[in-house]
Amino acid sequence: MSFGRPPNVESSPGKPPLKGSFPLDHDGECKTFMKDYVKCLRENKNNNGLCRQFSEAYLKCRMENGLMDEEDTRNLGFADLHGEKSHQT
Repeated sequence: MSFGRPPNVESSPGKPPLKGSFPLDHDGECKTFMKDYVKCLRENKNNNGLCRQFSEAYLKCRMENGLMDEEDTRNLGFADLHGEKSHQT
């Protein structure tokens, strides 16, 4: 018996994330970057647009420490921080 869904409904398997898994930072290698980002959010009433440079720094730290695949941050939505306009369709 399955609680929370109608009877006789088959569940479909979920799709994996497009960029793969996102391992936890068990050793706290990027904790300082995360704290800087959270501090910025608090100071700016959770307006993450004003804290994007901290978000980018955190992702760079994760890449450098093997916690995520290497990727150009412009491909992750940070092109505008480098003086480029994003090309969204």
